[in-house]
Amino acid sequence: MSYFIEALKKYAVFSGRARRKEYWMFALFAGIIAIVLGVIGVAIKFPYLVILFYLAVLLPGLGVSVRRLHDTGRSGWWLFIGIVPVIGGITLLVFTCLDSEPGANAYGPNPKEVGGVPAHA
Repeated sequence: MSYFIEALKKYAVFSGRARRKEYWMFALFAGIIAIVLGVIGVAIKFPYLVILFYLAVLLPGLGVSVRRLHDTGRSGWWLFIGIVPVIGGITLLVFTCLDSEPGANAYGPNPKEVGGVPAHA
């Protein structure tokens, strides 16, 4: 949950790098919250609750996605490949599953490394 909160705190930060764990934990908790809100929305006869949630996490989601692409050494503009049906989504899935570029890259230091020593998590 701390990765989800951290991504929300950096809601408009498109620079830097995000680890795989940060990206996927954000996606997991956003999905869980959306399912819970969907059930609550149906129960109270207000199905727009999920839409409101997704609008609220749109900017943080874009930010963590761009930072994740930066971590793999790619520009955030690669998000636009998601517009291409099927192939674009698969490409983004592969990019977000790839390991970090070792060491610093053009987008900043490797978030896995703490003080130059790789972190074991």
